[in-house]
Amino acid sequence: MPRSAESPLVGELLAWFSQAARELPWREPATTPWGVLVSEVMLQQTPVARVLPLYADWLTRWPTPAALAAAAPGEAVRAWGRLGYPRRALRLHEAATTIVERHGGDVPDDLAALRALPGVGDYTAAAVAVFAFRQRHAVLDTNVRRVLARVTTGVAGPRSAVTVDERNAADKLLPDAEFPERAATFSVALMELGALICRARVPDCASCPIARHCAWRLAGYPPPSSPARRPQRYVGTDRQARGVVLAILRSHTGPVGRSRIQVAWADDVQLARAIDGLVADGLVEPLTRGRFQLPT
Repeated sequence: MPRSAESPLVGELLAWFSQAARELPWREPATTPWGVLVSEVMLQQTPVARVLPLYADWLTRWPTPAALAAAAPGEAVRAWGRLGYPRRALRLHEAATTIVERHGGDVPDDLAALRALPGVGDYTAAAVAVFAFRQRHAVLDTNVRRVLARVTTGVAGPRSAVTVDERNAADKLLPDAEFPERAATFSVALMELGALICRARVPDCASCPIARHCAWRLAGYPPPSSPARRPQRYVGTDRQARGVVLAILRSHTGPVGRSRIQVAWADDVQLARAIDGLVADGLVEPLTRGRFQLPT
């Protein structure tokens, strides 16, 4: 049984989650720690609906870190498709290689070791430790931070960067270390609440299982202290140009000449800038005679 001092909020949220949780493949009991790591990298700044089809294909092709490490980095970039932020594919390949070289092919369960993997930050390390190994850590993604900001401090949303006070508040709310499974489930329940109910723009407070504990609701829903960020423009930007270049290279198994790429993007100056950036990021390899390919 949980400790008597545990907040009633915990039990109420867990009861809601037991009924409302989405069935997602990375939550299946048979999911390996590698499967959890892959899902967390794919879900960075990317909606679940876009990740689902790619996730299944990725793990079918590379079910272990060793399988991905044995492939060329360019194959990871190719398989990443249009998921966005393709450097994540390279970092995941680098992480797989590190896992093979330093951890015998097994995703480490130590938080510091996870944090040391290429492309793994504080959030991803904590998420893998909690969701794959059922440890007790605060998992502070955007959804969780928004829920905690509203419930515990009465503001509409968190600050741009995670603060020490925020981590301490999250840790204090987690069930005791003697109940790690309960703590891990509570972490994912907070995340689910933020994704489904306590949304950024249109929260469904009438359906919230912990509304009675929410300091933001009790304060009358004060608005954010800073204006909402405007969505970033994509059409016509260097980001779009980079995406066009990568799409062409993904569609070819061998090198592609610059003339072929220029047909798809008319602005030569912007195209050159996009290609230079992709080369600098390790996503494209330049060859002789003005040809390019995915990294080998």
